[in-house]
Amino acid sequence: MPDDRTAVLAVIDALVAAWGRQDAEAYGRLFTADATYVTWVGTHYRGRRDIVASHQELFTKFVKGTRLADEVLDVRFLGPDAAVVTGRGEIYKGDRPRRLTKVQTYVLVREDDGRWRIAAFQNTKRKPLMEAVSFRFARGLVPTGAGIDR
Repeated sequence: MPDDRTAVLAVIDALVAAWGRQDAEAYGRLFTADATYVTWVGTHYRGRRDIVASHQELFTKFVKGTRLADEVLDVRFLGPDAAVVTGRGEIYKGDRPRRLTKVQTYVLVREDDGRWRIAAFQNTKRKPLMEAVSFRFARGLVPTGAGIDR
């Protein structure tokens, strides 16, 4: 699935590029018509139309002039036509931040036209201090492969 991996990552790259252009229509085209989108503040959008409309509003107000930083941590295929991408992200102005404070999960599907699109997106604000405290007092919470001794 190396070609599929490249195609899936190209969708994420296109998402970052559309955000950088503040192009809500191009951003929305990367999602399925019935996509689920959950923001880091907990707002739940359903469908491409809501995703486009909300981003048109965001790009003219709260996130006007921002860019999107993204770092893919993992791509896992659930079969030939579905993939889960986990990453970190951040909205910024000016220089790209060194630490990305949001954890993001994308579920992508290959649609009938052969194109990969995002069917679901979840964005969570990471709380590193709370994470560190919980890891210190409950070692079983440390994820395998996190580079932290249990």
